[in-house]
Amino acid sequence: MSLTAEKPTGATAIRPFHVDVPEEQVTDLRRRIAATQWPEAETVSDHSQGVPLAVMQELARHWATDYDWRACEARLNALPQFTTEIDGLEIHFIHARSRHEDALPIVVNHGWPGSVIEQLKIVDRLTDPTAHGGSAADAFHVVVPSMPGYGFSAKPTSTGWGPERMARAWADLMQRLGYPRYVAQGGDWGAFVVDQMGLQAPEGLLAVHTNMPATVPADVNAAALAGQPPPAGLSAEEQRAYEQLIRTFGQVEYARYMAARPQTLYGIADSPVGLAAWLLDHNDADGQPAAAVVTALDRHTSTTGELTRDEVLDNITLYWLTNTGVSASRLYWEYRGGFFDAKGVSIPVAVTVSPGEQYEAPRSWTEQAYPNLIHYNRVDRGGHFAAWEQPQLFAEELRAAFRSVR
Repeated sequence: MSLTAEKPTGATAIRPFHVDVPEEQVTDLRRRIAATQWPEAETVSDHSQGVPLAVMQELARHWATDYDWRACEARLNALPQFTTEIDGLEIHFIHARSRHEDALPIVVNHGWPGSVIEQLKIVDRLTDPTAHGGSAADAFHVVVPSMPGYGFSAKPTSTGWGPERMARAWADLMQRLGYPRYVAQGGDWGAFVVDQMGLQAPEGLLAVHTNMPATVPADVNAAALAGQPPPAGLSAEEQRAYEQLIRTFGQVEYARYMAARPQTLYGIADSPVGLAAWLLDHNDADGQPAAAVVTALDRHTSTTGELTRDEVLDNITLYWLTNTGVSASRLYWEYRGGFFDAKGVSIPVAVTVSPGEQYEAPRSWTEQAYPNLIHYNRVDRGGHFAAWEQPQLFAEELRAAFRSVR
């Protein structure tokens, strides 16, 4: 799978990493797609039964005949990649240093069903801001780890690798890279990780930024989980957020299954089309499965952002080639906390609220959840995969978010 340069030895050694997938694996992927045993079509005219047959068949046709993994591989290899052992597990990460020596180090966390591919478009925007509408004072040194069980990181062989442990691991990683002061960013599961980093407050962590903030008051969270009427006295903005929470909690069957029985998902390790459908069948802000907007043309679009179909397939193919569909799912089983309830983070926190997120956190809730709030902004576009969907806007948000702590 990978080629590495001369390997330094020792538990804390940092080793160069290069992606080089054998051609036999790519050929086997295409063969398996072509050999898919298809079910009959859905019996409804909408997406209520899941990913429509026609959508998946067209995606599979393109994947098997026109899609080029080597283009994604080249984009990955254009960035400096490394591995190192942390807490007994080999961790893969991108580490791109800015040419601006006063750049602020940042560790950026992906989520599920994502990977470091989500962040590829923001790396240059952060390390070289002068080429993308910013100033040298906005520069970052960028570190993007693959979560344990995801992508090119090793798969845990025992329990315990939840967001809390990842938070400690990323603090160790930043220290190992020689960064005595740094910031952290996360969305989706990465948001859980940065919240935990904020709670642990390791030495050197200046602030965190989240684009999926955990701000929901306890009484609101309890009512939404139970599907009950909201507590009295909510403002119009809070009432709208509550309705979004009700919608979100009503359409996360995939999360409940992974939290309960991740090992049963053998099909996504054996069938590329099964894996693709599983990764695509999660709902976006307007309640439609993300797969419903994979068109027969060459775009994957939504009301919140725009990705090419090949970009979507880059991420799915990475899961397939690394056989991480099941190992990534176990993170849901590992975590036992709430999803959007306030966690008690008291260090400086920056928040960006996107219109296509699972819920749009009101400022009132955000100020209560993060009493040391240094940045709050509601942007006019973007969704759950903000860095992937709107990289320029996202980079501008990170520049603004951390300007006060440089």
